[in-house]
Amino acid sequence: MNNACIFDVDGVLIDTPHERAWGAALDRLGYGSAGFSTPFYLAHLAGRPRMEGAVAALAALGVPDPDGLRARQYAGLKQAMIVELIASGEFAAFPDALRLLLRLRAAGVRLAAASSSKNADAFMARVPVAPGQTMRDLFDANVCGADLPRGKPDPAIFLAAAAALGLPPAACLVFEDSPAGARAAIAGGMACVGVARLDDAVVLRAAGADPVVTTLDDLRM
Repeated sequence: MNNACIFDVDGVLIDTPHERAWGAALDRLGYGSAGFSTPFYLAHLAGRPRMEGAVAALAALGVPDPDGLRARQYAGLKQAMIVELIASGEFAAFPDALRLLLRLRAAGVRLAAASSSKNADAFMARVPVAPGQTMRDLFDANVCGADLPRGKPDPAIFLAAAAALGLPPAACLVFEDSPAGARAAIAGGMACVGVARLDDAVVLRAAGADPVVTTLDDLRM
């Protein structure tokens, strides 16, 4: 067993409405929502910091944005929508993820949360685990939303998580649901479990994740 496990949040631990918010914001701004789909979200937005994702998505859709104004509008509207969705509780933790976190914690495995999203803490803080305890409290280290020079697929966030745990990268196992995240883990010298909840096992394997599972209950850890 690895000394530590590092978890992305959106799509791995919590069924968050990020994809829904990105698509709705695109539609409201009239920037070509017809081209938006789950594969598009995974390729250009999932796992990336908000502004990087907005820039990448608009570029992929062929939306001209010479001064970055449209990307800022897109990212800002998406964030406003996410805040509303968090407040209304329109998300849920994956039961298999909670079971795995509790099992690993009971076994003494050190845990870190490492999401590019600055909203990850707000989601985890609303998932109760026990009286007075939330999902956020299960982690020994938390670098979610950290200001880093580059987002995934750069390994900076996972290297920061390993450093926060006081362990070398090779001692850490990453859990990711996005190709960008899987590539980031591999680039950082870490093994990566791909979590294919969106029928995307092929692209996760291509990004270097091994093994790839559709439910965390399939793992014997």
